[in-house]
Amino acid sequence: MKVYLDFERPIEEIELKIEELTQLGGADAAGQDAEIATLRQRLTALRKEIFLGLSPWQKCQLARHPERPYTQDYVERIASEFTELHGDRRFADDPAIVAGFGVIDNVAVMIAGHQKGRGTKNRIIRNFGQPHPEGYRKALRIMKLAERFNLPIVTFVDTPGAFPGIGAEERGQSEAIATNLMEMFSIAVPIVSIVIGEGGSGGALALSVADRLVMLEHSVYSVISPEGCAAILWNTGKGLNQEDFARAATALKLTAADLRGFNVIDAIIEEPQGGAHRDHDETAANVKKYILSEIETLRGIPIGQLIEARHQKFRNIGVYTENTGPVT
Repeated sequence: MKVYLDFERPIEEIELKIEELTQLGGADAAGQDAEIATLRQRLTALRKEIFLGLSPWQKCQLARHPERPYTQDYVERIASEFTELHGDRRFADDPAIVAGFGVIDNVAVMIAGHQKGRGTKNRIIRNFGQPHPEGYRKALRIMKLAERFNLPIVTFVDTPGAFPGIGAEERGQSEAIATNLMEMFSIAVPIVSIVIGEGGSGGALALSVADRLVMLEHSVYSVISPEGCAAILWNTGKGLNQEDFARAATALKLTAADLRGFNVIDAIIEEPQGGAHRDHDETAANVKKYILSEIETLRGIPIGQLIEARHQKFRNIGVYTENTGPVT
């Protein structure tokens, strides 16, 4: 059963009508086929109209869509081989991060990514894609293995944020994230990072210090969720609503188009019409094409230059003006 978001209700009505006519049968098959063809044309035009005009808050909802492809969905489609590795060699394994070695079109790579899980039981196992510190330490351990064997690294970012529980804090959540940031700046192999859904706070950044940081068309990437932002800025004890969340999402500038305009990301990967959840295979094919192209480019850059460019890339994010006049 398909899941439709509120702004997709007009699409749902047409798709249900098409499905009904397809199953109807009867003597007037030619007439039904003509009506179905007309409805499909309307559906294509409606999807284009809706998805070209999505607000930032609607983009957030789409990035969290329960049918959107997750890390394992991409791995299954782009890697001919994948060997998952477990554990951080300190405390435990964290199912919220999937990591291991894979082969993409005869190119050996290291893959790490957030995994939210499907269905209630699996979502609980994966902690809804919110890693503990051992998840980030596992990812870094495998990145270091990739560096040892001179393999490029591919990361998939899709998390509301690192898990903020007491146990995670006791085991050094902030230190684990900070260590990933520091180490990824100096890892001597190419790194490509793709935001495939929701990129939230330091939990996302801990896997996205990369030579190429890109986003899927309808993904989001931000220091905080719109709900968290609204709660901090405007919660007066009377509660918050969708309008508050929409206002926060607009202010945060968290869409792929916003971040490309600010040069925070390097490119936007196109999604199928209607979003990545509509066609996992096409989305994965677009992601695979980008990964292979950029790995080939990055491998042609001397390692010293690559690491220096990685440093400069993040140092140059942001714009400021300097007032040298007298203070008034």
